[in-house]
Amino acid sequence: MEITYLLNSGFMVKSDRLLLVFDDFADPARAVEVALRKGDFDYLYIFASHAHFDHFDSHILNYKNNVAKYIFSNDIKHTKRAKAFPTEKTVYLKKYDGYEDDNIKVVSFDSTDVGTSFLVEAENKKIFHAGDFNWWDWTGDTEENRKLAKNGFFKQLKKLEGLSFDAAFFPVDGRLESSEELGAREFLKATETKILIAMHRAGYPSWIPSKDFFPKEPIPIWSPAKEGERRDFN
Repeated sequence: MEITYLLNSGFMVKSDRLLLVFDDFADPARAVEVALRKGDFDYLYIFASHAHFDHFDSHILNYKNNVAKYIFSNDIKHTKRAKAFPTEKTVYLKKYDGYEDDNIKVVSFDSTDVGTSFLVEAENKKIFHAGDFNWWDWTGDTEENRKLAKNGFFKQLKKLEGLSFDAAFFPVDGRLESSEELGAREFLKATETKILIAMHRAGYPSWIPSKDFFPKEPIPIWSPAKEGERRDFN
């Protein structure tokens, strides 16, 4: 897999025949445009986990002639922007919903914010994109709200327990300060994840895991900080 950082939670994954684009609300390095011009793929799938401005933007309509499917969370369906997307190429997934064709299989999971997260199986790889699913433990919040956030997170995490992912994109949000790693650590504890890519870090430097971050054996970590960064993973 060749993975390119777009911005915030936006990433592009290139495998043998497929190009998968997640939460492309902005692409300052124009990585998707470059990939489309290069054209060394057969099918393009574009995902949006929810309608928040930093995850979904109408500029992805520019790629409609190349797109096999737009796969969106169901909350996007109720926005004005959704009306512009071609109905024959757009799929809206509710929580715990699914989509499958000859190239990919997609299962949606819940979030602890708006929308969904996605598990995508394609070309013998399993990729998880969390969207805004995270343990949102805001340091200055009330104890009641922090408890609700914790309970909500672990409730959804049970749905993922024991699953295996070749690569997982998960928030490690610097705004959470001392709590930024909490969700990602518990996610790794509950799942069998081979590679973890930190996201939702726009405006923050590359994340370096703390000494006791890994709940099991250490795995490869990537925390991109510059738009257009690219890494190859086996």
